[in-house]
Amino acid sequence: METGHLSESLEDYLEAILAILQEKQAVRAKDIAKRLSVSSPSVTGALHALSEKNLINYAPYDVITLTSEGEAIARDVTGRHHALQEFFTKVLGVGEVEASEAACRMEHWLSPDLMKRLVGFLACVENSADGDADWICGPARAYKDVDDPDACRECIEKCIEKHRRKPGENPEPAGA
Repeated sequence: METGHLSESLEDYLEAILAILQEKQAVRAKDIAKRLSVSSPSVTGALHALSEKNLINYAPYDVITLTSEGEAIARDVTGRHHALQEFFTKVLGVGEVEASEAACRMEHWLSPDLMKRLVGFLACVENSADGDADWICGPARAYKDVDDPDACRECIEKCIEKHRRKPGENPEPAGA
């Protein structure tokens, strides 16, 4: 989904509204202010901007809802965040808090093609030949305990090659 017309901040507001809706089934401006740690006037300004773009239904002192387009964008941003966080925790062995903070910053900048490739890579990790997501020398060990950072390169290259192959293609690359 193309969200280039929205600022990072407005994407964060949509993401927060969706999360609050999933938790509480009703969203008020004060809930958003608390979740994003911003002032009430900041929330009001963002809500007006999102309303003008027809991404939310908003009236002062009333509950806030997402339009279908707003919900689609919010789900897209949330999906990007989740994929990045999964990559950081499962592949790189980063802690949850650091992974979430990094994902929040990066979710706005990755192109749709790059996100598609990242999601494909994560699927490859989770569906590796032995069914074990520990194939990169164990996510934590890959970057902490391995003296030679290239030690797992062959496994990674095989997985990437497997992912690039089309269904029905020869499982071994030519010349293997």
